[in-house]
Amino acid sequence: MKIIPGGVTSPVGFKAAGLHVGIRKNKMKKDMAMLLSDVPANVAGVFTLNAVQAAPVIWDKKLVAENGKCQALVVNSGVANTCTGQAGYQDVVAMAEYTAAALGINKELVAVASTGVIGMRLPMETVFAGIDMLIPELDSDIDSGTNAANAIMTTDLYKKEIAVTLEIKGKQVTIGGMCKGSGMINPNLGTVLSFITTDLNISTELLGKVLKKDVPDTYNMVSVDGDMSTNDTVMIFANGMAGNEELTEEDEDFEAFVEAVRYINTSFVKKIASDGEGATKMFQVDIAGMSDKESARKLAKAIVSSNLVKCAMYGEDANWGRIVCAMGQSGISFDPYKVDIIIASVAGQLRIVQNGTTTDYDEKEATRILSEKQIRLIADMNMGEFGATAWGCDMTYDYIRINADYRK
Repeated sequence: MKIIPGGVTSPVGFKAAGLHVGIRKNKMKKDMAMLLSDVPANVAGVFTLNAVQAAPVIWDKKLVAENGKCQALVVNSGVANTCTGQAGYQDVVAMAEYTAAALGINKELVAVASTGVIGMRLPMETVFAGIDMLIPELDSDIDSGTNAANAIMTTDLYKKEIAVTLEIKGKQVTIGGMCKGSGMINPNLGTVLSFITTDLNISTELLGKVLKKDVPDTYNMVSVDGDMSTNDTVMIFANGMAGNEELTEEDEDFEAFVEAVRYINTSFVKKIASDGEGATKMFQVDIAGMSDKESARKLAKAIVSSNLVKCAMYGEDANWGRIVCAMGQSGISFDPYKVDIIIASVAGQLRIVQNGTTTDYDEKEATRILSEKQIRLIADMNMGEFGATAWGCDMTYDYIRINADYRK
């Protein structure tokens, strides 16, 4: 696998565009994006588990389940189109119909996504005008993909995109992606919109298995603030234009593709955690020595989701009692007197807990390690061979400031 410049337009046959069309007040921020494949692509998706689901989520879940094909995607930021009733769903249908008519394709081949303020109706005349503006801008160059990545951001401070290549069935295959996520990030996705494109020729059934294998260890293992979004959407589009023999079996080539997608999604979740609203630090939690994988996941997620741990990371305070407490309320059974905890960063590594009790560590050294922008917390449970990783960020005064005036 090789990392290359680019994003969603890097695979063969994909075009994109992103513009400010007027949905958001700030004219300096792009607010609408479009993605188009030259041919209908196989599609798979994973969506929020929140009982309150945005109208676009309902539409896209149906598209994935009933059609399994997609050729175009239109995304807006600024308005989430959530809790807007039947009228909001009709707005999604109208967006799909308008886009399809303008592109000369079937509306069932158009996916729709939205992110932004909950409870507001989309300004549909502005949306329609935006679609008309985007289509002439569609291009396969890197800048067009970057424009699309910028257009789907809300409180994100920077765009998130990546592309890689690898060889499958004797052909060079490219995978690209763009993602947004900064706040309202918690298990079972977060306010995450992630769109992955590939020119791999792969069956729809296998494409769905890729996300099922990957999401539990990537998007479901990141937490910024403990709030589950209503709009979470991860979709992968495979148009087959790399020309490889169709991938239909879970063989070595399939596993290579899974690993490449995991690399992309892991990159995204690290960026999401680093870009958490108001965050100054990203911290990674590695659980080791657990009796089973799912228990390890839950322990890691409990630590990164703890507001007390987040505050300790902001304060550069090696308050390990908060880490143990977070694990203790995870619902997972373990022996606290077997737990070892290590903190690490580019500044060094320090064991602060051994067999469940404090070591004679230097507090100044611990603070120096925790003063870095990227931190690791390693908890060895000494109970087995399984591990898991989760990602989070510190909680700061700016988190409150950003969310106190989010609609302004």
